[in-house]
Formats: sequence, structure tokens, C-alpha cells
Amino acid sequence: MKKLSLFIVLITLSASVFSQSFDGRGDKKLNIGYDIYSYGEGIKATFDYGIHDMFSLGFGASYYFDSDSDYFLFARTAFHFGNVMDFDTCFDLYPGIEIGYLERGDVGFTAFIGARYFFSENFGVFAELGNNGNAGICFAF
Repeated sequence: MKKLSLFIVLITLSASVFSQSFDGRGDKKLNIGYDIYSYGEGIKATFDYGIHDMFSLGFGASYYFDSDSDYFLFARTAFHFGNVMDFDTCFDLYPGIEIGYLERGDVGFTAFIGARYFFSENFGVFAELGNNGNAGICFAF
């Protein structure tokens, strides 16, 4: 049991050394997760691209299982506090907004605060809460 615990600690520490939550300009992240609430429950995928040390722009889509709207297509932007607040390199805290098109013909708008934690250079988890809520896995490119 001690060997397993030591192994897990070493893997976690080595992952923390080599992971980076937000690199700034040119950073690329793909989030895939479950939409817990907002316009409905469903799946959500987003892509963020770093345009500055603190800002990213992106786009995404949600598909809802139990809603009047089957999907939401949107653009998004976020401000990343990780570099500003000198967080651990594997953790990022970011508020953001999304605006786009709902299938029923309405304009959709969401505001959120999100967090990402990377276990390795390319793999992590995320959660975003606000007037929408989702959580899942994150990939860096």
C-alpha cells in the first residue's frame, strides 16, 4: 500500500511540474463536458485560443437532451487569472462570457467563472459555473 501511495504522489508531482494551464498567446484548449444546467442538460464542447497573456477567444456548441432548444452555437471569451495572480502553473481561474444562437431562434448569452486543473502537459479537468454549469475533461494542444 505504501508503494502505491508513493507512486501516486510521484506521478502527481511530476505531472504538476510539466503541466501548464494557460500559456497566453497561441495557447489552445479543448473542453468536452456535461452541461449540468443552463438551457438544458446535455453535452458541451468548447475550443479556446489564447490571443494575449490574459485573454482567450473561442467557440463552442452544446447539444441538449431535455430542452426546447436542441443546440446552442456560440462564440466565447475569457480572462485568465493564472498568470496575473501567480497561481500554480497547473491551475487556471477564468471568468468569461458566451453569446450565440439557440436552435429556437433566440440569442443565447451565458456568463461563467471557470477553473482548469492539468494533471499532465495535455490532459486536465475543468468546471464552469454561472448562469450555465458544466464540467468535464480538457485537452491542451
